[in-house]
Amino acid sequence: MRAPAFLFLGDLVIVARQARLITEARRRGYAPLLVVTPHTDPARLAELRADPSHPLSQLADVVEVPDATVDAVMPGIQPLLRRYDVQGTMCIGDLFVEPTGVVADVLGLPGAGSGASRISRNKLLQRTALPEYSPDWRVVTPAERADVDPAEISFPVVVKPIGRFSSLGVYQVDDGERLAEVLAGYPADEIVLIESRVVGPEFSVESLVQHGKVFWNAVTAKETNESSGSFFTEMGHTCPAELAVSDEDLLFAANAEVLRRLDFRDGIAHAEFRISEGRAVLMEVAVRVPGGGITFLWHLATGEPLEPVMLDLALGQPADYPAPRRRARQVYLDHPHGVLVDVTSTSAPVSWVERDDRYPAMAPVAANAPAGARAVFVTQQPGAVLGAQTDGEQRSGSVLFDVPFGSPAEPLAEWFAGEVTVHVVSER
Repeated sequence: MRAPAFLFLGDLVIVARQARLITEARRRGYAPLLVVTPHTDPARLAELRADPSHPLSQLADVVEVPDATVDAVMPGIQPLLRRYDVQGTMCIGDLFVEPTGVVADVLGLPGAGSGASRISRNKLLQRTALPEYSPDWRVVTPAERADVDPAEISFPVVVKPIGRFSSLGVYQVDDGERLAEVLAGYPADEIVLIESRVVGPEFSVESLVQHGKVFWNAVTAKETNESSGSFFTEMGHTCPAELAVSDEDLLFAANAEVLRRLDFRDGIAHAEFRISEGRAVLMEVAVRVPGGGITFLWHLATGEPLEPVMLDLALGQPADYPAPRRRARQVYLDHPHGVLVDVTSTSAPVSWVERDDRYPAMAPVAANAPAGARAVFVTQQPGAVLGAQTDGEQRSGSVLFDVPFGSPAEPLAEWFAGEVTVHVVSER
């Protein structure tokens, strides 16, 4: 008699952030299983599993596969399928999106669908499938890099790899000389896109979908550091965004059509758009748990965690989720350059989430409660060298706070960020 189980796919750094999924699956009577790649340190994972106070101690079984591909995952999970009755599966993070979609399909389980999963991990497929929501673009294979003629390009442009995430390898380019330099810097086998630079505010739409129907969606405002350089690192999120109803409707309509065209069936989706010249322009769509602190923000905003409803969707159970009743915000911190020594805060507890592989449990407050900071996340190890925040992996930390509706969040962002100090020493 095989025990009922739930199969999660994702490496430690992301799984630790969404550990409530593990504890919720165990609470419901499912053995939580985890598939990781060599990016996860097996000794560290074993240490956490042996700590009864850590959520990952509730994992029933772990399998390491050599790569987050269908061809690596399918043989790797066969021992788990023989020992357990897997009744649901979910990708945590970006790497396993495609194999998770395939696994759900071959096991006859609810999921995003193989096609949607494949398309969401490849920006070239997204551009080809959704041209009317795309900026002007062209694809450049490794063999074509030396033949790109700057005279045929209207600058500025954005150059991005088709399969990376966290803004890794994404650059704004303003002239032909810089374009040649950027193209030459990519690995020899990497395909990239050259896209027109879309000017306008950026948002993400988080959607909960069951049987192909969106039953809950909401807009997150996104801030980047693009105004101070050539990078597009996310430096802030606000849930829900403060925007006109007409803009919200524009985003919802575009998002619904994107998900319909992808034939997205069950789960949570995270689609990023810019509003430019009266249209919603798709930056990318991901059929997975949103990154950063967005799940924590929606918990603070709605008063209910997202993880239980995500499990409902993956198990094919009836699901719903409330509308937001507060506004929550995450602000990534500016930091001095140097070796990280400490992070202190006068307004919220500091959690070294990268060092401890543990995120704090934040309790939502009443809808009309005063504004307050709820947590500071440090996403680097002590001793890390802090420099320019060129992508998501170079950020040092963030502060999360929430406010009642009717109170402006923007002025408080600077205030709460100013309550946090990142301490460094000069690099030797």
